[in-house]
Amino acid sequence: MSHIALAGSAAPPKGRRPATRSFWRNVLRRLMRDPVTMTCLAILALIVLAAIFAPLIAPHDPYRTSMARRLIAPGDARYWLGTDELGRDLLSRLIYGGRLALFTGFTPVLLATVIGGFLGIVAGYVGGAVNMAIMRVIDIFYAFPSVLLAVAISGVLGAGIGNTIFSLTLVFIPPMARVAESVATQMRAQDFVEAARATGASGWRIVSAHVVPNVTGPILSYASSLISVSIVLASGLSFLGLGITPPEPEWGLMLNTLRQAIYVAPVNAVIPGVMIFVTSMCFNLMSDGLRTAMDVKQ
Repeated sequence: MSHIALAGSAAPPKGRRPATRSFWRNVLRRLMRDPVTMTCLAILALIVLAAIFAPLIAPHDPYRTSMARRLIAPGDARYWLGTDELGRDLLSRLIYGGRLALFTGFTPVLLATVIGGFLGIVAGYVGGAVNMAIMRVIDIFYAFPSVLLAVAISGVLGAGIGNTIFSLTLVFIPPMARVAESVATQMRAQDFVEAARATGASGWRIVSAHVVPNVTGPILSYASSLISVSIVLASGLSFLGLGITPPEPEWGLMLNTLRQAIYVAPVNAVIPGVMIFVTSMCFNLMSDGLRTAMDVKQ
């Protein structure tokens, strides 16, 4: 969060590049020089493209079953990654499963970023009783571990993609609000905010012009780390029968249905788990790279 001071100045003179724009250009430049981050970005780009163009590149229908083809080992001429317990092509189901994995990874984090960021900025900038009321409600959610809270909410609401998104969004709102509130509280005491108040600027103008640009960086950095958590939690809910329902090709659900065949076809059973691991690890490493690139001390 040490980049905050870069954007914490009055409007730059005409002809001079704004500090915030220069900051984000430097961040992009540092990211492009990081081989680990760029490798993870390339892997994730392949997963995203495969999910988008799944109907064009999937070799088989991911829903078509055949008991005569069940549990074919990987390396088959027609089924490169083998088949599952119902004879469905694993490669096709993994490609289509990327859609649900990315959707349940991005959507809750996006919603939590908007809602939690708004609550955190209001609490941090206004302060006083408003801060106390918002943050004490947030603290109630902190009393429960995120995994147990997601399982409890999904257990009450039932399985389904909508309930999964809702439960994960509620899990991620508290930490997002905490990050936004922390930075907004720091911004409220900065000299340039006091100067804006002295000039008669409205609260909305101060928040939009000074607070939000400084809160955006830390929020984006933290949100990128939550995407991997969201993917793992969504897959875990599906594995427990509280997330995506059959016959949808979802990686956690595929792990659940293939676990009974782990002694017969162990390679087939672990392939969905490998995809969850690779995707979540790439998002984690990208988050670390983004956090490092945003550190102006670097």
